Amino acid sequence: MEASQILRSAHKIAIAGLGLIGGSLALRLAERGRFVVAWNHNDRPYEAARSHRIRCVDSLEELAAGKPDVLILATPLAAMPEMLARLAPVISASTTLTDVGSVKAMVRRQVEEAGLADCYVGAHPMAGNERSGFAAADSKLFDGALWALSVEESTSYDRYLTVADMVTQGVGNAVITLNDEIHDASAAMISHMPHVVSTALSAMLVDSGNRNVEAALAAGSWRDMTRVSLTDPDRTMAMVEEDAVNVSALLRKMAARLGTVADSLEQLDGMDATEASVHGARQELRRFFQSPEPFRAYKRRESDVSCPAAHVHGQQGQAGERDIVIPKQGWQGYLLGSAQSGERVIRFTGTHAATVVTRSL
Repeated sequence: MEASQILRSAHKIAIAGLGLIGGSLALRLAERGRFVVAWNHNDRPYEAARSHRIRCVDSLEELAAGKPDVLILATPLAAMPEMLARLAPVISASTTLTDVGSVKAMVRRQVEEAGLADCYVGAHPMAGNERSGFAAADSKLFDGALWALSVEESTSYDRYLTVADMVTQGVGNAVITLNDEIHDASAAMISHMPHVVSTALSAMLVDSGNRNVEAALAAGSWRDMTRVSLTDPDRTMAMVEEDAVNVSALLRKMAARLGTVADSLEQLDGMDATEASVHGARQELRRFFQSPEPFRAYKRRESDVSCPAAHVHGQQGQAGERDIVIPKQGWQGYLLGSAQSGERVIRFTGTHAATVVTRSL
């Protein structure tokens, strides 16, 4: 099967949930020529959605009955068990089921309990903002986005390829392939834990006796550090609860790092400070502030890339491109290793052939 045939494998896309992510994804896919049908728990977004060539239906069951190539669950994670229970009796064997949730192990357990594991491929687009609802939906939300696809040993390669095609050709994004454990630990590091830290910063301002002065002085640093604290608190709480073990461990590591910095700062002008203790404290602070240098270098390299790896549809000749052959046996481990080395799949050129770019830290 060549790339043109792969393209046709995921033409009809069904989306359950027209919030920020589901709505933005529906807009993106419709703009790029896919047939999109959607259902939402209320019909408030339907008029606007239909104006963008998105067909809307009255029930989740009707959505599944249309036998889409891919059915995307873009509902809150708390609603997932109910959605899966309703889908189980009606979903077609030809439909591949995926989701856009920020945790994967919990969703997979729920999918298995519903008896739908054979048709499931986990997905998590690294896109979003602090807003919510279809009114905030924007197809440009996916500009430059990277998707993590989450698979296990039992995952069907054909279904994986169907979702991967939808992402690379349909949405125009790059993909990496992970397992649930690595995905959830990584999402905690780069998303869930930062939401908690950002919320803590905003809460400290609220509790401050000088909050009006401090709010007036707040500029770029404060804006960047606290943007995600503006997210709906129920949404943030649900997200971190669903990845509680990973998030709590990272918060304790963060607290320990900050505690070390506080100790060093106190030693600079403490009553018992000596020349040696001050020198040691400054050395500790220097190590702390220099420790992210590999990340700074990584971001400098990223800014030098004229053609972002994740915004790839129709673009050729990116720096660092190489072709890979995906083995028929052990493809999950091969693609996981590819992701861990910093490779991102930007296009599939055949059923077991793809082009990747490398963006490694």
